[in-house]
Amino acid sequence: MLETSNYKFWFVTGSQFLYGPEVLKQVEADSKKLVDALNASGNLPYPVEFKTVGVTAENITETMKEANYHDEVAGVITWAHTFSPAKNWIRGTQLLTKPLLHFATQMLNKIPYDSIDFDYMNLNQSAHGDREYAFINARLGIKNKIVFGHYEDAAVQKQIGKWMDVAVGYNESFKIKIVSFADKMRNVAVTDGDKVEAQIKLGWTVDYWGVADLVAYVNAVSDADVDQLYVDLQSKYDYVQGQNSAEKFEHNVKYQLREYLAIKQFMDDKGYTGFTTNFEDLAGLEQLPGLAAQMLMADGYGFAGEGDWKTAALTRLLKIVSHNQGTVFMEDYTLDLRPGHEAILGSHMLEVDPTIASDKPRVEVHPLDIGGKDDPARLVFTGQTGEAVDVTLADYGDEFKLMSYDVIGNKPEAETPFLPVAKQLWTPKSGLKAGAEGWMTVGGGHHTTLSFSVDAEQLTDLSRMFDLTYVDIK
Repeated sequence: MLETSNYKFWFVTGSQFLYGPEVLKQVEADSKKLVDALNASGNLPYPVEFKTVGVTAENITETMKEANYHDEVAGVITWAHTFSPAKNWIRGTQLLTKPLLHFATQMLNKIPYDSIDFDYMNLNQSAHGDREYAFINARLGIKNKIVFGHYEDAAVQKQIGKWMDVAVGYNESFKIKIVSFADKMRNVAVTDGDKVEAQIKLGWTVDYWGVADLVAYVNAVSDADVDQLYVDLQSKYDYVQGQNSAEKFEHNVKYQLREYLAIKQFMDDKGYTGFTTNFEDLAGLEQLPGLAAQMLMADGYGFAGEGDWKTAALTRLLKIVSHNQGTVFMEDYTLDLRPGHEAILGSHMLEVDPTIASDKPRVEVHPLDIGGKDDPARLVFTGQTGEAVDVTLADYGDEFKLMSYDVIGNKPEAETPFLPVAKQLWTPKSGLKAGAEGWMTVGGGHHTTLSFSVDAEQLTDLSRMFDLTYVDIK
């Protein structure tokens, strides 16, 4: 479902005619060497393609206009090898609609004291050429990324790679389409929002479809397809019958698989990349989608419960940025307030996907005690340990605001035999008290996207691309 492998990035080097044709030939040769080194490093998730040496306003402007109309170009990386007069960049930069990274580097990683001369100085003027170029971007108010360092440095390469993932996410954001089966949960404030403004600002399309439209798809799924998936899934997850009869367990699991196939077919038919459900409106369905939602999120679709389309879209977006690694829909559930044990236990009834599982997930069937429907099958597992970010997006009426804090993920201290759900423990790095007070002070919601793969730098880059207010809670 995360079909982003065809993206690439153009590399444009700044120079000028002042130094003569031989210097420009060397600038192009050096640029190609640099690009080849980046591509060969193994630290970039997408390829870089050398495009041109920009020496006039005309060829720079034409290159940027061309980048806009090539869908496979996710962004442009620029570098001033020599001094590159910044006025040449104004129009092209103003017209560029793709993400822009300014890579401030040079060919050598040292000063060649024993051989440096004026020819070397004329050719290798990145130290002040990049500052001339950076000034015009700052003057224009461009929300570009700057990465400084030598192109052979692995840490620098990885920083560029992380930005690439965000840039691809930005491009893909304009393809995010969320189907909302029923409306949001009644009387809840934080899950509400302006769908038109979300499409203007973030590119997200959010459409309402009635549960009856989904039921028609559920009823159309063939028994043979369900039976085959029931068999196939046993190689991936453990089936735990528990206290259910064999007939009830198999029926309830198969109904979730029927829902999975139906929702997937519905979304694929209509071009949706994520969805949301609401336990207050399940007319015509036997169960609230649990295992079905978890499997779809594991495939890369976005999801959030209770009609929360914003978090469904955010989860889809961050799954793209993270290549669907360790990135899940989450909800703050309950707290441990004991000194030395401070933590948040996160889950969401049924719908946390197994990309964060540290153990082999189990398929189980239990009552839900909400929604008034049959006992839903769900995946039960324990989350990860390690550093992560917890992120939410809220509509404040006059703006969308992205909020996050860094957290340490841990496993629950004990089993929860009477709470058979997927669960993840975490503590804000600033401490539970400071983190929770900071989160609530800025109005962070209870629905989030938790990611062990995305970090605050990438969220900063994403916010700059969308011109969003971003609050990194410390």
